[in-house]
Amino acid sequence: MEDKAKIITSTDKGLLQTEELYQYILDTSVYPREPECLKELRAITSKLPRARMGTAPDAGQNMALILKLINAKKTIEIGVFTGYSLLLTALTIPDDGKITAIDMDRSTYEIGLPIIEKAGVKHKINFIESEALPVLDQLSKDPENKESFDFAYVDADKVNYKNYHEKLLELLKPGGVVIYDNTLWGGSVALPEELVPEGMLPTRKASVEFNKYLAADNRVQISQVPLGDGMTICRRL
Repeated sequence: MEDKAKIITSTDKGLLQTEELYQYILDTSVYPREPECLKELRAITSKLPRARMGTAPDAGQNMALILKLINAKKTIEIGVFTGYSLLLTALTIPDDGKITAIDMDRSTYEIGLPIIEKAGVKHKINFIESEALPVLDQLSKDPENKESFDFAYVDADKVNYKNYHEKLLELLKPGGVVIYDNTLWGGSVALPEELVPEGMLPTRKASVEFNKYLAADNRVQISQVPLGDGMTICRRL
């Protein structure tokens, strides 16, 4: 029962069976291709009390590949933290690309801002300090924003993922992609409630409900992958 009840609660990001295998993937395929500015930001983030909120580097590598595959130029990010995924996106999209980045806490964004500036990509970012839903509502009111975004990344309050999804589908163009982070929530989604630590239960419940909701949503093509803390990739049909 102990093995079955194992949940990731440390800063380790992988859900693979062994830490050695996850480290092999990082050392062989991820770290050698990770830009120095992202390494620097990841190192700074790792020293923070909420370091586990940062995007896992292997998940980031996957995201960069998707951005390139769809030729993303206009993107939106909900939940920025120190900006690892934001910097990664800014590095990947064209020089005239634009990112609308939304987070309630500008202070964490400012931790990574000097690195973003040094990388020469700050001009691509429009950071908005706010709750996300009012910003999404405002964007949706502008007809020019309807079906105009190529890509969205969501790593924020899980209880609002469904609400974000509905708004983002108005903004994403057909063929556009949205990625939701933490959809496996430390592996807790596969465990009975009685085996899940009390502090994880509310988000586990929200994640289970959201995963079922996406699985039944015929407006998107989906793939849930065990990168980082679980990512669900949705392509708008």
